[in-house]
Amino acid sequence: MTTYLEQVRTGPWDIPAGYLPADYFEGVIMAGGIPVLLPPQPVNTGAAIRVLDNLHALVITGGYDVDPATYGQQPHPTTDQPRPDRDAWELALLASALDRGLPVLGICRGAQLLNIAFGGTLHQHLPEVIGHNGHRAGNGVFTRLPVRTVAGTRLAALLGESADVPCYHHQAIDKVGAGLVVSAWDADGVVEALELAGPGFALAVQWHPEKSLDDLRLLQALVDEAGSYAGR
Repeated sequence: MTTYLEQVRTGPWDIPAGYLPADYFEGVIMAGGIPVLLPPQPVNTGAAIRVLDNLHALVITGGYDVDPATYGQQPHPTTDQPRPDRDAWELALLASALDRGLPVLGICRGAQLLNIAFGGTLHQHLPEVIGHNGHRAGNGVFTRLPVRTVAGTRLAALLGESADVPCYHHQAIDKVGAGLVVSAWDADGVVEALELAGPGFALAVQWHPEKSLDDLRLLQALVDEAGSYAGR
């Protein structure tokens, strides 16, 4: 599971630290998996390969906006300051994971990163596109929104025709990357999930399943796929 690298205050310390909100890895544990945290670090292809040699699945977690330079755009005034170290590390991990057929789950930022990895682009400020802030209420409050899955996709097989999901994002997928399939939309026409065409498990959702741990279907599917991968 990828992590943040941010300035963190704890007790008397105010230091840069790798961290991840606990509900991410608690959900994996509840689904029967063993979480391993992967903080941003200097990138070389060999490092990403060696890390993944010891893992059976990869989760690209949520967090701050991906640098618009990675998809050929100038930053919008509302776009976060770039975290190039995290972007580069996660893109290297993702490329290596896909190359070896490792199961992948992207969450929020992770969905956007998957799209960018396949040549897609983002809406940098969704309220300018749809006319409201309903996907990110602000102040850390997650909005629950209905999404409708696309028939015939892996996501539809997991969740059925629709789901009520917790969202917190001001950016969203615009142009869909080559080889990716949209597997869920919301009522505003926003892409809410993507998956890689073909037999492998590479699925990403714009929402936050870790904020709804009474429904472990996505995390359980990932852990099940990890078990199958380990048994090959």
